[in-house]
Amino acid sequence: VAIKQVSLQKQPQKELIVNELLVVRNNKHPNIVNYLDSYLVGDKLWIIMEYMDGGPLSSVIKEVHMAEGEMAAICRE
Repeated sequence: VAIKQVSLQKQPQKELIVNELLVVRNNKHPNIVNYLDSYLVGDKLWIIMEYMDGGPLSSVIKEVHMAEGEMAAICRE
């Protein structure tokens, strides 16, 4: 598993986090990293997800340069 720690104090719109959790909790797909559970630990929200070898998508986006067609194919999948 992977644990994403979100500081609730740094989130101006906490309802966006709640909405995101509701969406990922109710949608499972073999081509996305699935949500498993979440816990409130102090002032942080711990989001438990499937582990994805290769790191977070934000790091991949910064490192890999893709053509528009490649991005479209990935989004379609």
